[in-house]
Amino acid sequence: MSEPDASGRIEVSAAPKAVYDLVSDLGKLADLAEEYAGHRWVGQPRGAVVGARFRGRNRRGLRRWSTLSTITDADPGRRFGFEVTSIGLPVARWQYDFEPVADGCVVVESMWERRPAWFRVPSSTVTGVWNRREANTANIAATLARLKTAVEAGREASR
Repeated sequence: MSEPDASGRIEVSAAPKAVYDLVSDLGKLADLAEEYAGHRWVGQPRGAVVGARFRGRNRRGLRRWSTLSTITDADPGRRFGFEVTSIGLPVARWQYDFEPVADGCVVVESMWERRPAWFRVPSSTVTGVWNRREANTANIAATLARLKTAVEAGREASR
């Protein structure tokens, strides 16, 4: 696979499986993410399993749009990933990788741009984002910071 168009990493004081469980819970992920605001399952299967599909609700300021995503990777404690489409066209691939370290894990969030060149102007008009690489690099940093706070606060509360 090629290098991601946007990526970020953060060390978290929790086991990879615990962090995976939070990221792969799409309702909880919506609380952490910058643009992703929620979902509803489409058909069967449902949940964090390969092949499950969900309609994603997204927002940026006053702008709102939806996408259809298919889970492609669901390996607890290692990787969670999904392909995103809009009106039947590829949009992006999102992936979370979890690497164990001595005091927890490193989480790497990555995004690959998949939009056809001709679709970038209409989709950017809808989202209000003209430089998706720059915006998603900032979005990933914000999401990972919230993830670290949520995981480590939860870990402290359970002690």
